Amino acid sequence: MAGTSSARIVLVVVFGVLALIGSAQAQLQMNFYASSCPKAEQIVLDYVKQHIPNAPSLAASFLRMHFHDCIVRGCDASVLLNNTSGQAEKNAVPNLTLRGFDFIERVKSLLEAECPGVVSCADILTLVARDSVVTTGGPFWNVPTGRRDGVISNITEANTNIPSPFHNFTTLLTLFSNQGLNLTDLVLLSGGHTIGISHCPAVSRRLYNSTGPGGIDPTMDSEYAENLKANKCKSASDNTTILEMDPGSRKTFDLSYYSLLLKRRGLFQSDAALTTDSTSLAFINQLLTSPPQFFFDEFAKAMEKMGRVNVKTGSEGQIRKQCALVNN
Repeated sequence: MAGTSSARIVLVVVFGVLALIGSAQAQLQMNFYASSCPKAEQIVLDYVKQHIPNAPSLAASFLRMHFHDCIVRGCDASVLLNNTSGQAEKNAVPNLTLRGFDFIERVKSLLEAECPGVVSCADILTLVARDSVVTTGGPFWNVPTGRRDGVISNITEANTNIPSPFHNFTTLLTLFSNQGLNLTDLVLLSGGHTIGISHCPAVSRRLYNSTGPGGIDPTMDSEYAENLKANKCKSASDNTTILEMDPGSRKTFDLSYYSLLLKRRGLFQSDAALTTDSTSLAFINQLLTSPPQFFFDEFAKAMEKMGRVNVKTGSEGQIRKQCALVNN
């Protein structure tokens, strides 16, 4: 009898630990709002379909906003919060060029009118990011819902944790690993740059202040660099000119971004860095030699995984009434 009791205790302990590990993810579920706000996901999708075709570049913005949110304190919409002292995540250097905050607030107001205090801003941002990418021809991925909104937004955490265009491969992988994401996720999520845009400050040091001839980064294709200097970033102080991250293919979610990396035409240092690691480079080649659907499928898996990073569920956090403000 004693042995049987001990075995039962061990089983209870083991299953208890497993339950704790899986509790956060278990509370995210498909159609979380099926009973509490059955039209929620359709309201989000309808608004996206109505407005994104007129401003398709916002798809990249929401993809970036979603990533920047999840990489700091988890996917809890902390990136959306305002702060009277200017010390919120959105005030951090990597977030100063984020766009679409008002779009998220308009979706939130529609959902508040339908189901007050039910749908979180964290879920809204996650759904808008997915639906915007799909609406512009990109891959679909599952978005289990049930996230709750955080109440803390810290500029220092954002500046520390969000990957920079200037990071090398080791730093990028460390920042991803800190959030439970791996090398494959790094390569795949970087693929979102296929529809991305940026500005000259993110690349000017590669064009003007590097070790190659004329100040050009020797790891960047010289013809591409000279073209950028002649036609886009005409001076090292240009802060406004918009750059396509996947020139000629920016409006299409495809593999062109990875092809450019192999031609040394990645815009950021962090893009070029993906080819400096043998495992990463091998995976890029695998993506390029596989059917395009393989990239879509793998990207979808990485996005769903990212959307689960350190989520708040159950009684954690709150459901904000306005996405920019913590509830009183």
